[in-house]
Amino acid sequence: MSSERQLSVSISYGDVKVDFSGSPDVVMRSLHEFVAKVVPNIDLARTITVNYSLNDIIQTFKDFIRITPEGPRVWLQDRKVSDKDVILLQLVASRASSLSGKFTSDSMNIGEIQAATGLYPKTISSRLSELTKLGQVEREDSEGGGKYRITTVGVHRLSDQLSKKLRQGQAAAVGAEGSP
Repeated sequence: MSSERQLSVSISYGDVKVDFSGSPDVVMRSLHEFVAKVVPNIDLARTITVNYSLNDIIQTFKDFIRITPEGPRVWLQDRKVSDKDVILLQLVASRASSLSGKFTSDSMNIGEIQAATGLYPKTISSRLSELTKLGQVEREDSEGGGKYRITTVGVHRLSDQLSKKLRQGQAAAVGAEGSP
């Protein structure tokens, strides 16, 4: 009685891990199919995947947020930004503190946002309503009322908005240096 020997192969491609086992012919066909069909689809999917990691958030917003002993804070240093952007920055700071393990939740209620930013509660409520309608913030119902967290769309929009402001500020500074 002759038993066919089994071949086992493990492949890792990025964060995808696949195991093949069986006869050498079956494993080779499966391996070839994986490389020919699945790997290009994984790469294609990565081109349209948006997910802001802690590192992405820190690199993008390092000039605007800080995690302090008192909690996540907006750090503007004389920069002028809209109330909406202040709220979004506060929620980004909250997300960063949650991802870093400093705080357990990335959502905040209106009172917490008010305490951290100094904005009036009515202003916060109105801006949060607008941001929720735009899909940049989502409301979570909780025991003490509603809590809000920034969405991926909100992080992306805020990143674009602030990078435009920084470029405009740099262009204005260069223009001021060249004037007599």
